Amino acid sequence: MAADSKTKTTIIKLRKQKREGIKTVCVTAYDYPQAYIADSAGVDAILVGDSLGMTTLGHKTTIPVTMENMMTACQAVSRGANDALLIGDMPYMSYQPSNQIAVENAGEFIKAGMDMVKVEGAMTDRIKAICDSGIMVMSHLGLTPHTRAKLGGYRVQGKTAEQAEIVLEQALALQKAGCSALLLEAMPKEPAGMIAKELDIPVYGIGAGDEVDGQLVIMHDLVGLFWEFKSKFVKRYCEAGQMIQNALKDYAAEVRGGQFPAQENFYEIKDDELEKLLGDTKWKYEADRVENKATPKHSATPITTKKNTIVKR
Repeated sequence: MAADSKTKTTIIKLRKQKREGIKTVCVTAYDYPQAYIADSAGVDAILVGDSLGMTTLGHKTTIPVTMENMMTACQAVSRGANDALLIGDMPYMSYQPSNQIAVENAGEFIKAGMDMVKVEGAMTDRIKAICDSGIMVMSHLGLTPHTRAKLGGYRVQGKTAEQAEIVLEQALALQKAGCSALLLEAMPKEPAGMIAKELDIPVYGIGAGDEVDGQLVIMHDLVGLFWEFKSKFVKRYCEAGQMIQNALKDYAAEVRGGQFPAQENFYEIKDDELEKLLGDTKWKYEADRVENKATPKHSATPITTKKNTIVKR
């Protein structure tokens, strides 16, 4: 088993960043190239989110995402990232049924290369059971997509003093249960910032203002690869989807126009082997296909003057 790199982000580093007021940078990734790019960019943590159900699998919500979906994504991400702390998002009904099921499924994330799991909601007993088993947990409060129906849909949470106090009480209970970090989603900046100051553990936000200890953004939102909708808190840093679409249009035009592949994209065959091929009567190779092809780089390449007849330049 390979040891972690010397530059690997750990929970110790994240706690230190909170104490020193250094903002933590978190982003999602769902496959090897995304993880490699995010890790190379120097992000502190990567969440393999069940949001892959919407960004990658085309579902309307995260509810249909399975453990199998998550394991495939986590394994790919773990191969692409060396330094970022990796967090696996426990999907719907992978932890709710019982403490035993929660612990067993959390263990599968660790086997898949994750450093920590994320669990939605104030399920203190589940989170305590996972933490007691030796697995780090990031709790998730505020807008929790698994229970969006109970919340009245995708609605901002903590907009009243009463709601904010409830979230704070839940956060303190989860910290006491042993969770290592907290994610607050879709909350006004003031209550989110107050909760971050009250807790000893790092508190991150996704749409929770700038007073928390760091930010999480869905990569597809950040780079323009998700176009179903755009949340208010999202900032587009590039339009990668449009860039890729333009590149594919150029590729299609060149294939149809005969510009691709070009001579520099061809593999070559040795002259004597080509001579054998062209001299074999079982090959129905038209003479003009050889005569009309681009002039090779070396003058020794044979050309045909009539079918199955070879001459040298």
